[in-house]
Amino acid sequence: MNAEPAPTLAAIAERHLDEVLAYLVYLTADHTLAEDLTVETFERALRRWRRFDPRRGGARTWLCQLARSAALDHFRAESRRLRREERYAVRELREVPAPSFGEDLSPELEHALAELSRAEREVVALRVVLELDGETAARVLGISPSACSTRLSRALQKLEGMVSADAVA
Repeated sequence: MNAEPAPTLAAIAERHLDEVLAYLVYLTADHTLAEDLTVETFERALRRWRRFDPRRGGARTWLCQLARSAALDHFRAESRRLRREERYAVRELREVPAPSFGEDLSPELEHALAELSRAEREVVALRVVLELDGETAARVLGISPSACSTRLSRALQKLEGMVSADAVA
């Protein structure tokens, strides 16, 4: 009996590209940045492809871990850049675009998602948007499954409260 050949990076990328992008949109609240980070994620995947071991976890989990690392690296670099600009008083006044999480969301839900912390949006993206199980999402986040479940529960309660408050107002 022949073993099924290992999937290629191209096949994995084609299968999970939209999911990685959706995860990064929720994590960053910025579609353009999420697209850039998606490219960076797959560049990292290409460089590390030989080290990918499907016995240690699925391709989607691995890609989400790479995406999370790319996003965290970006946030750290952005934080350093902002501190530099403030230190040298070079900061320009500019309008910050409103966060956008995708199409077909109500304005109330868009607003509520924007009010969540980055960690809360991230767990919602992994568990609700990508439909990862609790253990896999926890592995991506680097936390215990119970902490992941608690974070998701609190984020969903917060969302529900904000959306129902918007509906009453």
